[in-house]
Amino acid sequence: MNQNKLIGLILIVAAAFLVYLGLNQANSPLGEINEAFTGSYSDETLGYLLGGAIAGVIAFYFLFKK
Repeated sequence: MNQNKLIGLILIVAAAFLVYLGLNQANSPLGEINEAFTGSYSDETLGYLLGGAIAGVIAFYFLFKK
């Protein structure tokens, strides 16, 4: 297996895990209370979601790069 494909697969797993953590934290009771009062997610939740999105984009770059 090509090294770039392996890095891409590892990054996809990491991205899925980060998005899972972000969504889990956003749907927690404390996360929903925080969102109700402030109107936005906490910094930690946004960090997980954005980190997962960025890791996903980088993963697809490594997977489909020629």
